Amino acid sequence: MSRGFEDRAADWIRFARAEGHDAYWAYRDAFFELLPPPPARALEVGCGEGRVTRDLRGRGYEVTGLDVAPTLVEAARDADPSGTYVVGDAAALPFDDASFDLVVSYNSLIDVDDMPAAVTEAGRVLRSGGCFCACVPHPFSEAGEFTSNDADAAFIVECSYLQEADYELVSERNGIVFHFVSRRFPLESYARALEGAGLAIEALREPPLPGVDRHRRMRMPLFLLWRTVKLETRRPD
Repeated sequence: MSRGFEDRAADWIRFARAEGHDAYWAYRDAFFELLPPPPARALEVGCGEGRVTRDLRGRGYEVTGLDVAPTLVEAARDADPSGTYVVGDAAALPFDDASFDLVVSYNSLIDVDDMPAAVTEAGRVLRSGGCFCACVPHPFSEAGEFTSNDADAAFIVECSYLQEADYELVSERNGIVFHFVSRRFPLESYARALEGAGLAIEALREPPLPGVDRHRRMRMPLFLLWRTVKLETRRPD
């Protein structure tokens, strides 16, 4: 995972740019509602081909998109020539302390080599009072699965929710195929990383699937969203 999606860049570009294809299009508004309002100098960590950064720029934020995969960064630049996109490692951000008002991570913490280090770096580059906002696959939802696609299907957890674990998933729909290789974390792992980075949880959301009346995702959230704020560092007396 050290090179992100570099070996699957073409597949990810096809996946991410098929409007309405994946859950991003249904859940992005719930995520954007958590963000502090613009203007703000923002960094997106794990920007991929740039769709979140483009959406943020369209909403008035001044955004730098960062990804470890050079091919995806190039694709992001091609799609948004006036934007700012850089190649970099989430666990060693190439920016000074307190450089940003907002750091955003949309489903990228599951794909970095060292999640706690990435969270620590997000905290480092934030100014005091700045926000780190993230979306991650819901920890409990990722630990199990529904027995069918029925709205009232049972949800079964056979492994241990409490253990971190690597997993693979192949999405194949409408002729678009993408191979995910990611890592699942329990909520405590995320909470400990945030605590260690001096980031206090200010808002937490578990949005149901929008726009439907009867669906299994009305009972079990697909994503966990949060807004954290960087605490002021007190100097020793």
